[in-house]
Amino acid sequence: MAIARTARRSGFSLIELVIVVVIIGIIAAIAIPRMSKGAAGASEASLSGNLTILRNAIDLFHTEHGGTDSDWPKVATFEAQLTTYTKLDGTANATKDTATGFVYGPYIRGAIPALPVGTKKGANGVAAAPGAGIGWQYDENTGTIKAALADGEVDSNGRKFNAY
Repeated sequence: MAIARTARRSGFSLIELVIVVVIIGIIAAIAIPRMSKGAAGASEASLSGNLTILRNAIDLFHTEHGGTDSDWPKVATFEAQLTTYTKLDGTANATKDTATGFVYGPYIRGAIPALPVGTKKGANGVAAAPGAGIGWQYDENTGTIKAALADGEVDSNGRKFNAY
């Protein structure tokens, strides 16, 4: 009497392993570029967010100080005017003093945010024209502010950082 033995298969065949490796390769080919773009996208979003903060602070300063063409923060005192208390004439003071009129602001907590992108990454200086240590270019006649970067510096979509 012959006893039939059934062979038990254990493990995976070579074909099954190849299929799994190919699937993992396809997933990696899709996911890795998306993840590597994440850092650049975060910096671009940070630039947009910083500009929103600065523009809102400038607009609020302008509104509270009369709202005329001459009531924008001045380049020479930009940081002090936005990060401390001010009088109606724009004079800045570190502490609030209702008796002497220092009742407006501060419009930004702490310091002016640093530029998060480009060759001047980390610079937080504000000036009328680009220069060393200048991250933001500000026009006190119109209240406009932008990144103080060259036209050739662009984001991942080809948009100029100084046009945000």
